Amino acid sequence: MAAKRRKGPEINEDTKNQLIGAVNAGQSIAKAARHYRINESTARNIVQKYRKTGSVENLPRSGRPTALTDADKRQFVRAAQSHRRKALTELGNELGLDVDEKTLRNALKERNYHRRVARKVPYLTKNHLQLRMSWARLYRSFTRQKWRKVIWSDECYVQLGDQHGRIFVTRRPGEEFLEECLVGTFNQSPVRVMVWGCIMEGKKGPLRVLDFPGGRGGGMNTKRYCEQVLEGALKDFHSQMSRSRGKVLFQQDNATCHTSKAAKKWLGDHNIPLLFHPPNSPDLSPIERVWHELKTIIRGLFPQPSNSEQQSTTLGSHWILKISTSMC
Repeated sequence: MAAKRRKGPEINEDTKNQLIGAVNAGQSIAKAARHYRINESTARNIVQKYRKTGSVENLPRSGRPTALTDADKRQFVRAAQSHRRKALTELGNELGLDVDEKTLRNALKERNYHRRVARKVPYLTKNHLQLRMSWARLYRSFTRQKWRKVIWSDECYVQLGDQHGRIFVTRRPGEEFLEECLVGTFNQSPVRVMVWGCIMEGKKGPLRVLDFPGGRGGGMNTKRYCEQVLEGALKDFHSQMSRSRGKVLFQQDNATCHTSKAAKKWLGDHNIPLLFHPPNSPDLSPIERVWHELKTIIRGLFPQPSNSEQQSTTLGSHWILKISTSMC
């Protein structure tokens, strides 16, 4: 069976008219076709059609009718806007649209809508939203000079063997099982190291690996926070930065050990004023992107740390050597 000839691009009417003009002026169809770079048989069809109809316009094609009318598409898009999580085929069935999912996706695409994975964000109640608005109003007049006097702090878990995201390696075919091209996985619950760190604009503060037994009742409590973080890491850094930048504010989130009476008393006794921070709002602290960078660096190491002691040492050295102050 002969292969079906693939159609070339449609010839525009200007070119067709020029072809007809050349033939009417006495040129042969073959010569005119070569001049205008048209297949000779196509040129003959154009001339024949012109002599028969007096026109070079294309006749309307029947073609396959559109599966959805404009009204169907508008109705479907409105439904998709109102029910963003509902499956497209389910929406289509509810509206009585007898089409496949691809057709429904195309209807959305025409109006620049696409199916995408929902972004994950901390859950915010109405009260949280009101407090975020209060934060924005309270600090909207802060100048950059004032923001330079804020210490941003946070705790962060770094998991041993963290496989969040994909690790890319450079290799040839057949090298996929070379040791340096593998990423180890852990059958047991992975070890997590908790660190506390802080930054200011253009300045890295200390990174402290937190020591606590874990398990029930063995997490970060007020006593450990005051001893290891406030007394053990923050006090000297705050004192140093206050001497160089003036009155410095301290930001921390609303973890129970941060907002306890004992922690507030320690901060008051040491004349360290707090910057108000709304709950469930890590996005309002620039240290979050520093944690992301540190975790990315650790995930890319080979060999990977194999226990909590190696992980702690690695975190400390890479905080000092790899985290640039330009990120702060």
